[in-house]
Amino acid sequence: MLSNIGNLLLLLNVLLSTLIIYNSHKCLNVPNNSIPKIIYQLSLLQSTSILICFFSLVAAFLISDFSLINVYQNSHTLKPIFYKISGTWGNHEGSLLLWAIILTIFSFLFLVLNNKHPKNYRLYTLIIQNLLIIGFLFFILFNSNPFSIINPAPKEGLGLNPILQDPALAIHPPLLYVGFVGSSIYFSAAMASLITNYGNGPFAKSIKSWVLVSWVFQTLGILVGSIWAYYELGWGGFWFWDPVENASLLPWFAMTALLHSLLVLEKRKTLYFWTIVLCLLTFTLSVTGTFLVRSGILNSVHTFANDPTRGIYILIFLSIMILASIYFLFTKYKLEKNYYMSANSKETFVLINNWFMMFYLLTVLIGTLYPILTDVLFKSKISVGPPFYNAVLIPFVVIFLVLMSIGPQAKWIKNKFSNFKQIFFILLGAVVINFVIFYFFKSYSFISNLIIISSLFLIISSILDITKQSEINLPRIISHLSFGFLIFFIGLNHNFSIEKDFNLKLGEIKEIDNYSFVLKELELDDHDNYKAIIGKLQVRNITTNEERTLKPEIRIYDNPQTLTYEASIQTNFFKDHYLTMSNIDRSEYYNIKFQEKPLMIWIWISVLMISFGGFLSLLRNAKNN
Repeated sequence: MLSNIGNLLLLLNVLLSTLIIYNSHKCLNVPNNSIPKIIYQLSLLQSTSILICFFSLVAAFLISDFSLINVYQNSHTLKPIFYKISGTWGNHEGSLLLWAIILTIFSFLFLVLNNKHPKNYRLYTLIIQNLLIIGFLFFILFNSNPFSIINPAPKEGLGLNPILQDPALAIHPPLLYVGFVGSSIYFSAAMASLITNYGNGPFAKSIKSWVLVSWVFQTLGILVGSIWAYYELGWGGFWFWDPVENASLLPWFAMTALLHSLLVLEKRKTLYFWTIVLCLLTFTLSVTGTFLVRSGILNSVHTFANDPTRGIYILIFLSIMILASIYFLFTKYKLEKNYYMSANSKETFVLINNWFMMFYLLTVLIGTLYPILTDVLFKSKISVGPPFYNAVLIPFVVIFLVLMSIGPQAKWIKNKFSNFKQIFFILLGAVVINFVIFYFFKSYSFISNLIIISSLFLIISSILDITKQSEINLPRIISHLSFGFLIFFIGLNHNFSIEKDFNLKLGEIKEIDNYSFVLKELELDDHDNYKAIIGKLQVRNITTNEERTLKPEIRIYDNPQTLTYEASIQTNFFKDHYLTMSNIDRSEYYNIKFQEKPLMIWIWISVLMISFGGFLSLLRNAKNN
């Protein structure tokens, strides 16, 4: 029953997209500037029907309808309701349906909310967006159908991957998809801009809010994914340069560059070509990330099951997108008038910001794809990890932070620097604070000193911005200040973290450096869908005599049969104490990994505040428009 409803609604959406394209194309040559009601009605019906389709799949998970292959493979009758619902998008097929929903809703909202812009520009955006929707609907219907049935229907399901049974990971994909898929609307708008020759300031205003929405959600999605990786995977960190992590970061770099380019396009009516390129590049990178995750060519804990046919379809779809983008870019674009850009102006600083973002993007892209290429071309398996990224990226982060501090002070067209004295005193203050940290804690590398100094330089500059500007740009100040704090806290966390790795048996006491560890007891705990062996470890700092009890878990899941290691984390405003426990096979010993991670909570808060700055900018932009 639900299978038939779902498939009928998917087919209905294909029909509605086709009708929207047909009616929009027919309306292009009508002389007035109004869009017929039929197009609004079709778009509303399209959004409504795709939502009903999605809720049909949610219902199938809730009632454990194992006649659907998707439900059978990703759910179980004993799963808590929350994880039954999140199981809807915790798999390839369901997540693609979520993609289709976001594509469709953004299409409808753009049509309704951008009513101050020319008819043909909006209609071409609608046409291109619906071509994307049809492409994804065909992919769902013929290759990744969440409503495919299995006959006879099994009585029980296989269950959801245990590492996905987590609140953070339940909300991580929807947040990330709004960022990923939300970029489709300004991809479509950029193509429409080229076709209709609707550019410069008005075009920038038409997409600015949409870029902000996708950027805020992408940032939050990356944050939630990092928090999940920190406490769920048991690795003890928040970023590992995992290929799938990189796939989410690549479009974020492009979005960030695009946000800054829009400032120049809106104020100075230049960088139009570059802005269009960034619009096209952002969604192209989003689809590239989808290809990498779903084709099976990446080896990661985050990837979906290996299926080459999925990869081939997405690769063909991606190739068509890129070729169409290049065609319209070079056939429809009209050269801008020569524009002199002073080396000392806000425009130049924005452009330099974009160069840095492109450098970071290319570095991460090369680091992600290089192992794949060496495997395909030379049958040689290599891995590219933190040492590569740290060596290449960190020196440039120092320069980037300094330019982030100076750039907002510059004026449009031509700037006269009269604040060298202030810059000197800010730099001196940053060096003094860095020296205090160095003196009272411990020494660290030269490059670490530069990271701390440059991040403090940005922090102090951003704080002073609040006091000296007649019109305070609060969203920008909050985002820049928070980014400075993020790098500052990451630098301190990296330099002052403590890690101990050892084996311990029940009742044994082990002293390592300034710490004493005792495995006091083990207890067994039964839950609805797993059993847990809980260790009770007493950790004492010998120097301060501070004691704490940490309770890591070894969880045994039946459906599917899986063993996971859950970290025990105690957090305060200054540091995290992080401990994992795993059994050494056929022995009475347990492997213990203990970490003391300073200022972890402030890393999360910094990213949250970066997103908050973007949200305030979105509200400000909506108010001005």
